[in-house]
Amino acid sequence: MKKTALLLFLLASVALACNGILTTPISKITDNPRDYDGKTVTVSGEVTETFSFFVLKYFVVDDGTGTITVVTDRALPKKGSKIRVKGKVSEMFSLGETQALVILEESEKK
Repeated sequence: MKKTALLLFLLASVALACNGILTTPISKITDNPRDYDGKTVTVSGEVTETFSFFVLKYFVVDDGTGTITVVTDRALPKKGSKIRVKGKVSEMFSLGETQALVILEESEKK
């Protein structure tokens, strides 16, 4: 019985990791910005927009629950590509009820 429970636990853990369950739904971030401000999250979804202006580069990710802008220092992904991004949530500005939330992608440079 103990071996069966252990096996089920291990299979469930692998399934969660493989299915991307460990990502945060974008709607949770945008609906509760103060809960996520300054915290590191992982999101995944489709790239819907890209923008580059001198040193400022960003792209927008849509996971089906919402969209969020990702500021990056790496090469921009192609529009329409599926992506998984890890970074820190930052409130760029707040004006009344309007907030600009972004994810500052973790740099690959160490």
